[in-house]
Amino acid sequence: MQPQSSHKRIWIWMTVLLIIFIILSYLFYTPNQKEYPNFVSQSPSPTGVKAFYTYLDQEFDSVKRFHYSSEQLPMTDHNQLLIIIEPFIMPDSKEMQEYQAYMEAGNTILLISETPDDFFGLTTEPTSVNNLDEVETVVDQNGRELQALLTSPLRLITKEGDQILLHDEEGPLGLKHSYGNGQLYVVNSPKWLANKEILTADHIPIITSLLNDIAPSEILFDEYLHGSQSPLTTVNTYPKWFILFMIQAAFLTLLWLWNTGKRFGPIFIPREESVRFSDERLKALSSWYLKGKLYHDSLHTQAEYVRTLMKERWGISSTKDWPDILDDLLRRDINIPDTDLATFIKKLTNALTKKDMSKQEYVYWSKNIDRLRKEVEEG
Repeated sequence: MQPQSSHKRIWIWMTVLLIIFIILSYLFYTPNQKEYPNFVSQSPSPTGVKAFYTYLDQEFDSVKRFHYSSEQLPMTDHNQLLIIIEPFIMPDSKEMQEYQAYMEAGNTILLISETPDDFFGLTTEPTSVNNLDEVETVVDQNGRELQALLTSPLRLITKEGDQILLHDEEGPLGLKHSYGNGQLYVVNSPKWLANKEILTADHIPIITSLLNDIAPSEILFDEYLHGSQSPLTTVNTYPKWFILFMIQAAFLTLLWLWNTGKRFGPIFIPREESVRFSDERLKALSSWYLKGKLYHDSLHTQAEYVRTLMKERWGISSTKDWPDILDDLLRRDINIPDTDLATFIKKLTNALTKKDMSKQEYVYWSKNIDRLRKEVEEG
């Protein structure tokens, strides 16, 4: 009789746990618990851009979300506007060519990103801005003074054929470049369009003036570069009651397996047998650099590593200063224009001599050094 009583008690506890799980699922499985990435057009959170999308949907005849790669864009003149806000994914070279062909056909791309580097050959440079996250005066292409929240210390570097659309005392905040029959518009302040800041200062008039200048017949909001490659996901493909039922069934199955004594899973190796060969030291060192804000030391380490690679692959002396190796680099097959490479070497030399460095500058130079490292490894 004792085994039957114990078995019955187990099933009673399993039933109680299942009921508790059903109640908790009903209470907490609601749309309000959904988390959205930043700058997504469906996001009502402070960092989303649903307010801006809704505003455009009311002002223009055709506003749609675009969840596909650049290959699905029309390569004919549709007078479309593709809005890309702070992309999370860097397109490959083939996709970039598709975007460029889309513009050359007569369409327009509005890229809004704090760091648009490597998109369509765009580059930025750090400035000495100290009043970040404050409303300051900016000037548009017509000479009008407007108020806007400055959130980035970087400014766009203009090239031949660029038209400055927006600037402040530190440099261009927005520019326009023609591609065939179309154009590329670039603005480096995506937070202007966030739900939290869209009504701040003159953010709406600034963006509205750009849209009036473009005058598109149709607007597409790019969601592909936010990682949403398809609008159909598991959550919205099946009814919520069905998903909840499957979760409960899986939970009940686990309880049944546990009750029947099934044991399965991976074989775990004791930590002491593998810790000496792991990368825990590297992770600890990285955490030490970040917590100590040792950006300057970290940048020096990255630069020295690239110099070591240059010596191993190309025989360029690691004892020479950066300006002294410029001629050696120009003779190599590097996918960086000579003028950009000369400018990069000059500014990198200045950055390495600075004692204090902000996190934004560190991220900027670390990204550029990593680009040079890839060129050395692949060259």
